[in-house]
Amino acid sequence: MKRRRDAEISSEIRSAIQELSAASERDVVKPTAERDSVKPAAEREGVKPAAERCGDDLQTTLQIPIKPFLSLCNLLIQVLDKIGPTMAVLRQDIHQNIQRLETVHDSDPLRYWDVVEILKKEVSEGKAKKGPTCSKAFVWLTRSLDFSVTSLKLLVEDFERDMEQAVEESYNNTLKPWHGWISSAAYKVALKLVPDTKSLIDILKAKDADNGMLKKEMRILISLLVPQLERNYETMRTYGLDKLKSM
Repeated sequence: MKRRRDAEISSEIRSAIQELSAASERDVVKPTAERDSVKPAAEREGVKPAAERCGDDLQTTLQIPIKPFLSLCNLLIQVLDKIGPTMAVLRQDIHQNIQRLETVHDSDPLRYWDVVEILKKEVSEGKAKKGPTCSKAFVWLTRSLDFSVTSLKLLVEDFERDMEQAVEESYNNTLKPWHGWISSAAYKVALKLVPDTKSLIDILKAKDADNGMLKKEMRILISLLVPQLERNYETMRTYGLDKLKSM
């Protein structure tokens, strides 16, 4: 019963904090038995190609467990659902990108527990930038999270801030540089229909929270999300995905 009551008064921000906190406590390196089950026999015996040996340190730092990452993206969708149909364009993009990554993960969970494994496969096959790929999905999900974090940063500084201006500033700094004219036009219309500041605060706030508690939770979430985004952007640069643009 207590768990049910907690769920009823919780918020997406609290859920995201719990998800990120749990992820930071887990060892990001896959358990040995699971990693070995998908390695070639020679590698399981301790013999690796030279190219892989010299890249081990880099690969270890560029691990992004897929389930926690997609959980965060799904929480963002829940917030957009609360905002309503005005955010349908952004919601649809995020949902489709989540589905793309989930489909590949579900095809071989032991191998594709890590987003980076999916990126490596697509890049090595020369498919990362062609068509609706997981690489593109990862890039746009990362940018959508960055847009959200940037908006939160502006809001937490001043709860009296004009939300339309804050969202436009966030969009200009995170998504607009990578949008072509079609995407930019669609987003421009949607972002002018965002809720006013008070309504958005009510959407983000847990039932038992006041504005002071919400600000505290927002700052905690931002502090946890920033390192995640930095790791994602580093991964994008490593695999040559950081300059991808839409139509």
